[in-house]
Amino acid sequence: METMQVTTGLDVANRVRARDIQMAAGADLSRRVLMISGAIDVNSHDISVTFELPAPGRWEIVKSESNLTDEPWLAWQMVAGDDTSFIDDSDAMVVSRQYANTFMTPDRKRLTFYDGEVRPGEAVLKWFTIECRRRRAIISHARFAPRPQSSPEETKGQIEQAAVAGMPPKPVIETIIPVTVVG
Repeated sequence: METMQVTTGLDVANRVRARDIQMAAGADLSRRVLMISGAIDVNSHDISVTFELPAPGRWEIVKSESNLTDEPWLAWQMVAGDDTSFIDDSDAMVVSRQYANTFMTPDRKRLTFYDGEVRPGEAVLKWFTIECRRRRAIISHARFAPRPQSSPEETKGQIEQAAVAGMPPKPVIETIIPVTVVG
């Protein structure tokens, strides 16, 4: 039987799902680009990621996660924390290799990629820009996996509704991503 390591002052018993699935980031200071990679092995929870930027301000984020679940992801939603917002201007990239469309709320707090698919075992690649008033950024992630009994038409309607109205919240797994300065 595996035992969990106890750290004084930090109760992780109900928040850490796996110690072997790591996420890591590298920050290029000269270009203000943060590259994040990792994997997700659960669809029943939203993932809240926290990372410390080298400095507050505007950052391009290049993010890739592998789908280690048994279901395809047909949409991906991100919700920015209090001190963070998404940027959608002529200088900002908001793209994904797997998803053809995006939806950003007018307050720039929620960004959804949809009209595509990330199958089990595949990696999703997203590129977007954030503005962060503080060094600490928190962004919650939700993925849309279709219900087994849904028809293709029902699934398409559910995805379009989720993009505009937002995905319903699920229990949250918190992850802290270490950032290494690379340039």
